Amino acid sequence: MSTPPAAIDADLGWALGAVYRSYLKAVEAVVSDLPGGPRGYQVLTSAVHDGAGNQADLAVQLGIDRTVLTYLIDDLEECGLVERQADPRDRRRRRIAATHNGTTVWTQRCAALEHVERHLLGSLGADADTFRLLLRHLAAHTDEFDPSTSEAVEHLERLDETPNSRARRRKPDPLSP
Repeated sequence: MSTPPAAIDADLGWALGAVYRSYLKAVEAVVSDLPGGPRGYQVLTSAVHDGAGNQADLAVQLGIDRTVLTYLIDDLEECGLVERQADPRDRRRRRIAATHNGTTVWTQRCAALEHVERHLLGSLGADADTFRLLLRHLAAHTDEFDPSTSEAVEHLERLDETPNSRARRRKPDPLSP
């Protein structure tokens, strides 16, 4: 594989995309037999650890449309990996819990994904744990930052009004030296 030009190499989007694409290919191979693939694995992980509590919370946590999540849970339930249980605090709500089989399958996939992560992060050596910690911190922060909010839009508009940005927006005169 050739080394990308310095301009691309320094671009955060390119770097994140390159790592993500490589990770996603390996993850797909590990979880492709689960309903929903990586999303199904995330739902199963949450069910094993009782991470979200109920379907509505789980949809928000994973960023999945509630209707799509319902179908995904139906598929996982049909495979005997999860089950819907009444929430003891509110019987109108349903918690998603892993079955014994679901926990076994999750444990196997988790071990395979740890191998994938060790391979992917192997070039970082002792810095791999620091990278994981920083990435989790960044993910938590960016999850809170919704670029469609008015605050974010106002911030971007203020950045767009700096003198340098106005100069960049002007089209260069083709006749200028």
